[in-house]
Amino acid sequence: MTRRRSLFFIGFALIALILAGGVSYFADSNPDGLDHATLQGCTVGEDEQLTGTCIAQGATDHSLKDSPLADYAVGGTEGTTGLAGVIGVIATLVVAGGLFWVLRKRSPKDS
Repeated sequence: MTRRRSLFFIGFALIALILAGGVSYFADSNPDGLDHATLQGCTVGEDEQLTGTCIAQGATDHSLKDSPLADYAVGGTEGTTGLAGVIGVIATLVVAGGLFWVLRKRSPKDS
């Protein structure tokens, strides 16, 4: 790999990590438009009880609700959105890098 290409990938990774770790704290704490749309026609009570008629009344918890990065936080802890973003970027870069390495075009001398 050329030096220029290496610098590009390192710069790309650094920018992605900075954005995930820093800018994520400025994101909306309730970004899910789907939740808003499914709650139309209902009123949410104190214990998150729904009254009225809306799609969300048939909702159930999903199987990954207790996963380590659920709700954009590490272990469900408030204030760890940036850390969850950094972990996600690193995991994505590792998986993508591994796939690119495995699927790369090889020259005959590499066989």
